[in-house]
Amino acid sequence: MDNRTRILECALLLFSARGYDAVGIQEIVVTAGVTKPTLYHYFNSKRGLLDALLEGEFSGFGEALRQAAADPRNLPMTLERVIQVYFDFAARRPQFYRLRLGMVFAPPESEANQAVMGYLHEQFGLVEALFAQALSHMSRRRQAYAASFIGMIDTYIGLFLNQEIELSDELVRQAAHQFMHGIYS
Repeated sequence: MDNRTRILECALLLFSARGYDAVGIQEIVVTAGVTKPTLYHYFNSKRGLLDALLEGEFSGFGEALRQAAADPRNLPMTLERVIQVYFDFAARRPQFYRLRLGMVFAPPESEANQAVMGYLHEQFGLVEALFAQALSHMSRRRQAYAASFIGMIDTYIGLFLNQEIELSDELVRQAAHQFMHGIYS
């Protein structure tokens, strides 16, 4: 593993365990077995390190989400595809997803929250557009639907990360059905 990759992986482990703000550069370089100049060579700063971590982790996820949400004609199936994208990502990268959740709920003025919000707004926009297209007669509610839907997904993933449930195909179907029932009731 090269130094850049080792620094990213060590930072992810530390940030996900204790939060971005609680981890310093010195701890990252000691854990990675590199020097501060090496870290600064690759990332320029702690924020630069976080930005590189987010970009690397979210690059494939954004495209998978875009594809899953692309066809709203069969909304229940599309919602299942979107849930599956989130569940697969969380199962593959649980430490990153834990970090993602922590950054979402960090204070808005925090560096971590500011770093992640662009990615989250993009994801939210894709889900909101899905509801706007699929439920054009309810377009004023699309923001509420998107927030509720993503919130539900994140809650299930939080339970998974705390080893309270397993992410399964059955849970995907159940969650989509549960959400759809709420829309049409």
